Amino acid sequence: MSARSEKADGVPEQSGAPALALRRIGKAFGQVKALARVDLAAYPGEIHFIVGDNGAGKSTTLKILSGIYQADEGEVLIHQQPVHMRDASEAHRHGIAVVHQDLALVECLDVATNMALGAIPRRGRFMLDRARMERDAAEVLANLKIRVGSVRTQIGLLSGGERQIVAIARAVRMNLPIILLDEPTAALGVRETAHVGDILDELRRQGKTVICISHDLEFVFAHADRITVMRLGNSVATLMRRNTTRDEVVGMITGTIEALDPERAGAA
Repeated sequence: MSARSEKADGVPEQSGAPALALRRIGKAFGQVKALARVDLAAYPGEIHFIVGDNGAGKSTTLKILSGIYQADEGEVLIHQQPVHMRDASEAHRHGIAVVHQDLALVECLDVATNMALGAIPRRGRFMLDRARMERDAAEVLANLKIRVGSVRTQIGLLSGGERQIVAIARAVRMNLPIILLDEPTAALGVRETAHVGDILDELRRQGKTVICISHDLEFVFAHADRITVMRLGNSVATLMRRNTTRDEVVGMITGTIEALDPERAGAA
């Protein structure tokens, strides 16, 4: 029997184990305490947003989840098993795909090649399978209803919004169970932001575990299942979106409202 069910409002109610979790995570850079205590649990088939003011520790948390940083304290768990990721390649082996805010695209390469970086299809040991690479890229873009012209178009010729969408499509192409996104709608227009939202909703339908940092609370409340609020290096509350309001979340971000009780929050 599936651990995931839905209430009448269409929001998943999760009773199974988290796919990815942090327990009592702490991280310092020299004398600067970036994270004091962060607890988080993200579930399959949910979109879990991390929100907070600048300097709250959101990006540091994402980098620990993605293996770029290692925590000084606490545990990272994948499917309830503690893991020690020494770099981003280990995160990938554990089933985690990441879309960073800087996108990490190569401007002089085309769309298809960028989408295949790290998993270039080959014929034999040395020959690049260009036809398969272009076919795979075109299929992923079509499934996500993404139009960026030809998959042979150089990334440097695309708009900022188109590059953002291609970076997300590259993560989707990996077909990994956990996807992390850092500010995927930053500097996007209304139409492109809506398209990113559609992609997130599709990933939910596919049963992926999606963790997303965003400062756009309108976008968060349009697509979140669960929201973790961070303040001054701490996770101060994890809330089910249906049980909270934008004003409450803003109050927790600024410290004018205390965290809600766990039963109402729906925290794991």
